Amino acid sequence: FQYHGEHMDSLGTVLSHEMARFNKLLDAMTSSLADLQRAIRGEVLLSEELDRMYTSMLNNAVPANWEAAAYPSLRPLASWVKDVHARFAFMRTWLRNGQPRAFWLSGFFFPQGFLTGVLQNHARKYHVAIDTLAFSFKTLDVDDPDVLPDADVPADGVLVYGMYMDSARYNKSTHMIDDSKPGEIYSLWPVVHMIPTKDYKPNPADYSAPCYKTTTRAGVLSTTGISSSFVIAVDIPTDRAPEHWIYCAAALMLQLNT
Repeated sequence: FQYHGEHMDSLGTVLSHEMARFNKLLDAMTSSLADLQRAIRGEVLLSEELDRMYTSMLNNAVPANWEAAAYPSLRPLASWVKDVHARFAFMRTWLRNGQPRAFWLSGFFFPQGFLTGVLQNHARKYHVAIDTLAFSFKTLDVDDPDVLPDADVPADGVLVYGMYMDSARYNKSTHMIDDSKPGEIYSLWPVVHMIPTKDYKPNPADYSAPCYKTTTRAGVLSTTGISSSFVIAVDIPTDRAPEHWIYCAAALMLQLNT
């Protein structure tokens, strides 16, 4: 993988790691389904694991042996399978057609690794120390990255999409975070331009919205002292005190439960 014909492309490494994880999941699914079919035909004994797998499928739940090889998700089985196919399609398109103009952040097994790869590419391109870089953010006024003209695709940083806001929404008129509409719990967050910035200092007047992988917001405490479900904090302009949105528990999610 090359970056502009000169530097190694860290996003190519990210793609190869993601494909390895998805291939592991696909192997777990195909082998267990084949074993279950053989057990139903009476060719092999129905083990306890296969019995639990069969029961989970009857209840529209993701089998535990699939969950162990998969990414964090709270979806029921039917929705989960559609999501898996969408993730496979995203990775396959990236592999065959090259880097997309915008990245589906929700589609990664390990989105933190993708964000680190973006910083590494920027550091190599401009010959700066990666530990001096952090992301600044610009929320665009479009939900679908495909409607953006090619001239609006940035040369630095990445466009990401697929996030949802819990307990708030983005107001495209004021370009700020705003209260949710009546009866709306989650709202689709527009495309975000994540810009690697040297010695970045957040605006204290902005709200740093935490982004989590699932709606439970819970995860395993990692060696860095941060929950494994936490991805990144996105700075969002607001005309209120940031504490207001903290009290509202406003946060970004990479996927919903349906």
